[in-house]
Amino acid sequence: MRFSTRTRYGLRFLLRLAQQSDDSLVQLGQVAREENISSGYLEQIVRALKPIDVLFAVRGSGGLYGYTMMYRMTQDKKYLDQAVNIADYLIARLPEDAIPNWDYDAKEQSKDSSAGAIMASALIELYGFTQDESYLETAERQLHSLCSDAYLAPVGENGNFVLMHGVGHYMAGSEVDVPLTYGDYYFIEAAMRYLAL
Repeated sequence: MRFSTRTRYGLRFLLRLAQQSDDSLVQLGQVAREENISSGYLEQIVRALKPIDVLFAVRGSGGLYGYTMMYRMTQDKKYLDQAVNIADYLIARLPEDAIPNWDYDAKEQSKDSSAGAIMASALIELYGFTQDESYLETAERQLHSLCSDAYLAPVGENGNFVLMHGVGHYMAGSEVDVPLTYGDYYFIEAAMRYLAL
């Protein structure tokens, strides 16, 4: 019996997940390198498995935000630990202006202001739980960049959106270097959280 490449890669990916001894973070880029599977194939596999509840997957800034929120809602330390792991991983991969690219490890790069806004908001909340100054300092750098001419749209321009240069789905060529409603939302949320400190 012959299996397709996608099926073989999918099985290897699921076996790799099954070998995970705990609920810790599994990064697709790391699995791709360890299993010698293209990250494009892995992303297709994850997209196929998420709707049938085989796995829970959240990328980058959204994962940080989600685990931080889950800790707030449950006070279960495993969510806080996961948020801290994600935060440390993402912060180590930020460029000079602290605004992430659409994918932290991809070769093709396009700045994503929405990811920066989501991350800043999550880091401010995470700082409140941990008192880790590096989270607040990173959020401050991100807010400073987002308020610069490089990302903040002039009033009345950019379709009346606040932020420029968001990325929705780079791999599909959809919403690349555009304003995004949720980017504006998280930017305002981050600013409000920061001002409330």
